[in-house]
Amino acid sequence: MKKLIICMFTCLLAVAMVGCKKHKNVTTTVSVPLVVENAISLDRQGMYLQKSVDYTWFETGITLKNFLDSEETSSEVEKITNVFQVIEKVSETSSDVMVWIFEHTTDGTIETGKYGFWIEDFPLNSEEIKLTFEDAYNRLMEANCPKPHSRQCTLRDPIGPIDVNPQYIFGNISGPVYFVDAVSGAVLDHNPAFPSEEN
Repeated sequence: MKKLIICMFTCLLAVAMVGCKKHKNVTTTVSVPLVVENAISLDRQGMYLQKSVDYTWFETGITLKNFLDSEETSSEVEKITNVFQVIEKVSETSSDVMVWIFEHTTDGTIETGKYGFWIEDFPLNSEEIKLTFEDAYNRLMEANCPKPHSRQCTLRDPIGPIDVNPQYIFGNISGPVYFVDAVSGAVLDHNPAFPSEEN
């Protein structure tokens, strides 16, 4: 009887070990390139469905993998940051204002909410944007101008005395900055929302 029990136990153990080998979990990481327009659409849908139908989209920041003036430059994106605002009425006389920031990297998305106002841009919700980020990047690369030593681009509608289309703004404060019109594709070395020094 003991031999029979030991034999059955050994058989069950062998079956269990074979079963474990067959169901071994394998985790595979797939690196998917970040696409600016996909991140914008995803976040706008999330804002509409989860936060408020009356959200305001203010800007999209893009961090490139390589510097614009490097030999290995490309339009490959390392991070996308979308900025939204929601004003929620609390009572007849007061409202809560929340700024929502979504940061996308190949590791995933981080969502942050802060109380406060966003005052740097005009809303982009109903603005016409004909050029994709890739189109704007190509326009800048084709332009006869020194490329900024920067990995930054921001899609926004700048506030100023002149009404302009949304702009893809390449560069940062320390170097040359170029504005690519998101509708016409024109490339300028100054903010079109303000009169240029040439006029």
